[in-house]
Amino acid sequence: MPRIETLAPAKINLTLHVTGQRADGYHLLDSLVTFAPVGDRLLIGPGAGLSLMVDGPEAAGVPADASNLVLKMAALLPAGHGATLRLRKYLPAASGIGGGSSDAAAALRGLAAFWGLVATDLPAPDRLAALGADIPMCMMPEPLRARGIGADLTPVSLPPLPAILVNPRVEVPTPAVFKALTQKQNPPMPAQLPPFADAPALISWLERQRNDLQAPACAVQPIIATVLETLQTLPGARLARMSGSGATCFALFTTMAEAEAAHHTLCATCPAWWSTCALLGDQRAAAAPQAV
Repeated sequence: MPRIETLAPAKINLTLHVTGQRADGYHLLDSLVTFAPVGDRLLIGPGAGLSLMVDGPEAAGVPADASNLVLKMAALLPAGHGATLRLRKYLPAASGIGGGSSDAAAALRGLAAFWGLVATDLPAPDRLAALGADIPMCMMPEPLRARGIGADLTPVSLPPLPAILVNPRVEVPTPAVFKALTQKQNPPMPAQLPPFADAPALISWLERQRNDLQAPACAVQPIIATVLETLQTLPGARLARMSGSGATCFALFTTMAEAEAAHHTLCATCPAWWSTCALLGDQRAAAAPQAV
């Protein structure tokens, strides 16, 4: 039986408008989401039971037991199958770019291919959302508009975005960020998104949108404000913003040449930070399970 490998791409919230809160405590969102061609990698091979090994440059502190979302996702699939799972961590943990959720989505895609499952074998969307609010959007890693609690998804057409992603290597607990959010009734994005001819047009529109969790996250971890200031001063940077509930931030550029040059400068001045240069966009092909 061939082994299967699949990418768990990083999820980037280009916008994140908090529009309300339900009686059960879930926050309501309106977010424009895209994905990066960088992420964790999941390798699946034959095994008598289910086992998980975690390694890679960002593996420290990531559990390999039943608390890992990869094994939680496997537990939602039909019993009676076995596999050895090796998760190679390249994304910082608890960093606002959907690492664990994307890992879980990669596990579903990979195990479904490895075990030859059909659609009726797979968990319903509500079970995926119950496992993790970001998992439904990570199941189809393409540009999306996510509304409600994150499971109301609409594919959107976005031009590729040259970007730098940066994490200062601090974890930001999502509950603490939402607790620090004083205004939970904020305007959503426009009902109809405009067409975007190219990256400069999209960036100009994004400049008028928000991440409502950015200010509370900066209050919880002030170094996020330092990251944003650093990114905004890089040559060619058009927009700097935080993704999700932090602490990963991004800077957007009009060309990859500008992004790559700015990333070189950033690495020289802030070598302790995790960072990468990437063209953000549709990653469905990159995330498709491949036999290896």
